Amino acid sequence: MKLSEHFGLAELCKTRTGIENVPNEAQVENLKRLCQWLEQLRRRWNNLYGEGDDPIIINSGFRSQEVNKAVGGVATSNHLTGCAVDIRCIGMEQALRYAAILLDISDLNNEDFDELLIEQKAHVVWIHFAVRSSENRRRSNFKR
Repeated sequence: MKLSEHFGLAELCKTRTGIENVPNEAQVENLKRLCQWLEQLRRRWNNLYGEGDDPIIINSGFRSQEVNKAVGGVATSNHLTGCAVDIRCIGMEQALRYAAILLDISDLNNEDFDELLIEQKAHVVWIHFAVRSSENRRRSNFKR
């Protein structure tokens, strides 16, 4: 199932846990909303820095309660509702550029996000990005 032009449901529900990870209808709608942001990120990245058709790679999207528990996610994670993704980055510079693009998208569209977190564990860097249907907090941070 396609959620948007470049993102499919399987990609946003993949897990290495071996646990079934299937979203309900409301969670799929949340993933579709999130994919609209990802499409804009992909387009702007490629216009500014990419090779013309660089993909945005998702490490983690929707998580069922069981998957979230298995990967050590917090009980209130936006991943549980299909409102969050973790975006793979090739180093800190790409993470900063992705973050700047997402902030610009928010400002230009006058639309808030819930979380924009640059996270790092050892030498691995990713962006945790979340958009809710309402009550977005526009929370940003750097976490190590």
